[in-house]
Amino acid sequence: MRKFELMKYLFWLAFPLFIIHESSAQSAFLEQQKTFPKVKNAFNIKNDSIKRAFQKANLNWPPKEIYIRSFKYDSQLEVWGRNNSNETFKLVKTYKICALSGTMGPKRMDGDFQVPEGFYYINEFRPNSSYHLALGINYPNVSDKLLSDSIKPGSDIFIHGNCVTQGCIPIQDSQIEELYLMAAYAHAAGQDFIPVHIFPIRFNIYKNIEFLKKSSKDEIEYKLFINKMQMVFQYFEQHKKLPVIAITSEGDYSIYTN
Repeated sequence: MRKFELMKYLFWLAFPLFIIHESSAQSAFLEQQKTFPKVKNAFNIKNDSIKRAFQKANLNWPPKEIYIRSFKYDSQLEVWGRNNSNETFKLVKTYKICALSGTMGPKRMDGDFQVPEGFYYINEFRPNSSYHLALGINYPNVSDKLLSDSIKPGSDIFIHGNCVTQGCIPIQDSQIEELYLMAAYAHAAGQDFIPVHIFPIRFNIYKNIEFLKKSSKDEIEYKLFINKMQMVFQYFEQHKKLPVIAITSEGDYSIYTN
């Protein structure tokens, strides 16, 4: 039987193990973020509008848990929220991705200009970014390290402002201010791992599926990769919860939906 490497950080995708509570360390995180001028300004001008968005979605304020998913072909980024791990996610915001580099397919080497595809989490808050504000994602993850160029798989992938990209996910400055605040609040509430899923397409739109079939018709490995992406997308569409996602010793994603 194939042995699966269940990496510790993957379990949060369906069973968050963090404890949501206020602590001095978590409060200090928000206060420390506010010492940066761009973040402080974002709190001053965006806090009320984000609060209204959560209230409209019947979610508690401030955010306790968020989930981010992005669609390359559709140039959209969604933010979902929920009050605790027993609830389903509710859509809070949808943003337009304002620039795109590369083509369909995962990132496999430094300098290929590809936006990654796969299952990640926020691993860095960068309040002094040259691209206004930026949230880092943990590319390369374990799968990428096994399947990408072993010497130079690439790094420094962010969701950021400034509408330019060489493999990152850019949105408008006013939008990254909102997203940055939502992530900061969730992190301060105890969400150690904020999931970020990057899909090639929305798998419930016929023209998207046809486009992806044509662009991947001769790529067997990518088709298998797409099938796993589609499983996660469909499970979330049906249940508004995330499945458990593991990584095999070969670097493939394995999806557990029960």
